[in-house]
Amino acid sequence: MKAQIAVATVSGKAYYLIVNELKNKNVPFVSLLPKEPVPAGIKVVITTKQEKEKIVHKKILVYKEGIDPASIVNEALQIVRGKRTYEKIVIGVDPGEVFGLAVLADGKVLQTENSFSIEETSNKINTILKSLEKTPAKSISIKVGDGVLSYKERLLRYLDSVLPSNVMLESVSEAGTNRYLDRTKHRRGLRDIFSAIKIAGREGKSFKRRKINE
Repeated sequence: MKAQIAVATVSGKAYYLIVNELKNKNVPFVSLLPKEPVPAGIKVVITTKQEKEKIVHKKILVYKEGIDPASIVNEALQIVRGKRTYEKIVIGVDPGEVFGLAVLADGKVLQTENSFSIEETSNKINTILKSLEKTPAKSISIKVGDGVLSYKERLLRYLDSVLPSNVMLESVSEAGTNRYLDRTKHRRGLRDIFSAIKIAGREGKSFKRRKINE
């Protein structure tokens, strides 16, 4: 896949945060100095407020210090994919000693994460949802695998207490989600992410929300 996103800044901090997020999402990009011409094929340029006027391009996104870089990267991906909204955002979770998370937007993997506790998992889900606020979805659901029942139940109850009432929660069977990965990949956390992707793509049983009003 050819790069369609450019990062044009001399700010070391901004560049590091934006590029790190792009790499985490496996998104190809090109790096430019603000005064350099933007190559053909680039659909969006990410820069800072101070450097915006130096860039000649029809679509420029401005990164502001203190803002989660995932938010601006998700907005850039929305532009690249030509989407103003998503039909469905699904976050799959493989719970256990290592929690795998996978975010699917209309069936395409948008982001993957690992975390190491129910609280950290919940915080990451909240951060992910906030980063997608500029890309509204008609439905948002969290699907939690049932491989370790105690983790599943605790996580669903915790998410029920902290997430907005419009977010749907589901319990999903994990049967067959990790049969193809070996132990080495499991130690790197890839098995948990692979399982989370599979979980996100499966139908589950609805978890009745207690939180019916904001």
